[in-house]
Amino acid sequence: MSVVAPTTSAASAIAEAAEALEAGRLVAFPTETVYGLGADAENPAAVARIYQAKGRPSDHPVIVHLAPGADIHYWASDIPPMAEQLINAFWPGPLTLIVKRAAHIPDAVSGGQDTVGLRCPSHPVAQALLSSFKAGKGGIAAPSANKFGHVSPTTAQHVEEEFPQEILPGGLIASVLDGGQSEVGIESTILDLSRLATHGPVLLRPGHISAAQLAEVTGIMPASPDATAPRASGTLDAHYAPQTPVAQVSASELLPLIATLCAKNKKIAVMSMQKTVTDELLAHRQMPAEPVAYAHDLYAALRDLDHAHADVILVESLPQDKAWQGINDRLRRAAFDSRHIVQTLCAD
Repeated sequence: MSVVAPTTSAASAIAEAAEALEAGRLVAFPTETVYGLGADAENPAAVARIYQAKGRPSDHPVIVHLAPGADIHYWASDIPPMAEQLINAFWPGPLTLIVKRAAHIPDAVSGGQDTVGLRCPSHPVAQALLSSFKAGKGGIAAPSANKFGHVSPTTAQHVEEEFPQEILPGGLIASVLDGGQSEVGIESTILDLSRLATHGPVLLRPGHISAAQLAEVTGIMPASPDATAPRASGTLDAHYAPQTPVAQVSASELLPLIATLCAKNKKIAVMSMQKTVTDELLAHRQMPAEPVAYAHDLYAALRDLDHAHADVILVESLPQDKAWQGINDRLRRAAFDSRHIVQTLCAD
């Protein structure tokens, strides 16, 4: 199933997807961040199918997506005034708020914790689906629509590449709604508001909405994650990784390292803001020099370079200022514990 926008021609596709969700099946759909793999958040058996399809650990929580104007008090036992401020400022949009979960909401969506992550996406197809599902009063539990730990999808084609068996007739995924390429390109900012009395707001995952933007609304700069912070989506050390090992390399190291590896006949793919540096590269993706555009292109670029089947993907290190925080977070996790691959390739 494929739609491009919540128009009259797409209405039947969205209605069918909503019916599939209500029947306990999975639906992949676009958001402004990345594509999500959704299930009825109040149906533990349906949520379990997300974990089955993704190969996701059962204690790793998922985010509940809500329609604009949904009653968030239905989902949370407590909505602090700070949450109301942030909702008014950033919803619909790429911000997930962690709050205390209402007792009647199954803990399947929270990995067994007493908290729940809530967000209202701004993508028109996502909003149309949420408005159709349970007449806009339901929640769709949806992590990114990819195998666990892999690069998140930003197009419907990426989803189809991730789940070739699951989207066949009778498979776990009833439909894939196509809303074009995701505008933001990296996952939502996640802010913990479940421990305000003791820890204040805590930024669990950076994203398109920065800590500074959050502080402008709340008057408080979010703290960094601590040992007792709730588990949240996409916060494991290793995540967002292609099959090909990824290594971050400084701009000054990049050219000498490429020369060394090419001299050893290694297959090298490069993602950099520099222009193509040598014809010996197996693949090269020149990236934008502006963070919003870079984030938009990031996952598609990693997927393209992964298809080259190189020995390693070298990524030129990015600026460390706050505008690049979310992108640096994703690249750090994608390259986790793989720097040694460069040393091994150089030593061969």
